[in-house]
Amino acid sequence: MSIIKKLHSRNFFIANLVVLGIVIGFALAFTFRAGPSSGGSALPVVKAESPSLVTSADTESAIATAESVQNAFRNIAKTVLPAVVELDVVENPPKAQTAPQQDQTPQFPFNFFFGPDSPMPQQYQPQEGLGSGVIVRRSGKTFYVLTNNHVAGNASKITVKLSDGRQYDGKLVGADSRKDVALVKFESNATDISLARLGDSSQLQVGDWAIALGSPFGYVSSVTAGIISALGRSGGPDGNINDFIQTDAAINKGNSGGALVNIRGEVVGINTWIASPSGGSVGLGFAIPINNIKSTIDDFITSGSVKYGWLGVSLSNITQDQASAKELGLDNMKGALVGNIFLKGPADKSGILPGDFITAVNGNPVQSTDDLVRVVGDIKAGTNAKFDLIRNGKQITLEAKIDLRNDAIASNNALIFPGATLLSIKSDSVDKKQIPEGVKGVLVADVLAKSPAATMGLQTGDIITKVNGKNVNNLKDYYDLIGKNLGKKLVYTINRNGQILETLAYLGK
Repeated sequence: MSIIKKLHSRNFFIANLVVLGIVIGFALAFTFRAGPSSGGSALPVVKAESPSLVTSADTESAIATAESVQNAFRNIAKTVLPAVVELDVVENPPKAQTAPQQDQTPQFPFNFFFGPDSPMPQQYQPQEGLGSGVIVRRSGKTFYVLTNNHVAGNASKITVKLSDGRQYDGKLVGADSRKDVALVKFESNATDISLARLGDSSQLQVGDWAIALGSPFGYVSSVTAGIISALGRSGGPDGNINDFIQTDAAINKGNSGGALVNIRGEVVGINTWIASPSGGSVGLGFAIPINNIKSTIDDFITSGSVKYGWLGVSLSNITQDQASAKELGLDNMKGALVGNIFLKGPADKSGILPGDFITAVNGNPVQSTDDLVRVVGDIKAGTNAKFDLIRNGKQITLEAKIDLRNDAIASNNALIFPGATLLSIKSDSVDKKQIPEGVKGVLVADVLAKSPAATMGLQTGDIITKVNGKNVNNLKDYYDLIGKNLGKKLVYTINRNGQILETLAYLGK
């Protein structure tokens, strides 16, 4: 028999065995499933029944309550979403701009436009991104959309997309980096475009419902819900001066500029940034209180920029340092320390001095330096304001006429007196090994360039031991002497690396 025939015979035999095995397997399965024919019975089959709903008066009441909350959320989605838009933005970055970082905390949900594999060099490629906005005003055929400065402030092209798909070309009206807000406008003859209703963020309490609306990751008209986790948060990115509403309502990339609303569907905040190690929501979202920016809308429409009130002071967070606060008698107190004065500015004219600790403006308590900046910034130029302050342990009240903030003047360090930031030498942040034994005085933590202190030759790390020949034992002594010599001739005696020196003299204004 040939080899081929032998293989065919073998294959035929194996195939028969496989078929026989299958037949036997089916027969055995049928036998064991059916059981013996004599006296045997099949396994019992039990049909599952749907559990009956246990109802009671309390259960029905709870369900009704839950449904009422559900209806409130439905109403918010129905009435507010049409007033929340997606903003598609094209921005031409500066030539030397680098790719945005994706692992920083805190971070803007908006700043995630490009990955590392961009096909063109970053400095030549326009950035395309998206954010959200809220339609807050209408004037004739013009609609105004409130959003963040980091969403639209540097845009070369803006497309406004409504929740129903309609699109319009947008134009930047004004932007402000200090509050991180911007206003965009578009034109339409439509009469069915919704406007958002603005609420009162001062009425918010921790635990209130919070609903965030926007376009996270480009998913238009998204709604997330949570609560108000905290109020008055500070420390926003890029020097933002707002206090913030903290919420655990999910806020992600693309939510920036969208609405944070209360259970009544009133806008109480503008979603702005998140704190996250991963770039996604971890329940730490922050929104600008709407009361902080209501007047800003009018400023943008009338002049294209924010009109800030100006007091003419340089503030210090010195109370965050325990030793320094103790030397000034300000332990556990809330307010803002005046570190330096702009000569001939509103504060100087009113009698406010370096070392004064402002605790209230027009009777309203001041919580922090950022709080004072916001409060004064919202006061109209030409308006008189009363400042409650502590000076040398005594409470006094002074009245100052607020000026319009002028960037050229506010950035002129030559007008800031004396132009130095001080710390107690007992501060925990000071390396005690760098302090000569037995030396008393105050440590220079910073010197403003081109300020009187800088022109006198004062340097960071110097220890001021005398002012105009009089001993300085602590911060209280220092500010007392500076206040008495405000704008007058000034000479510092300092200890620099163990050597006793005298600075150049400031001859006064």
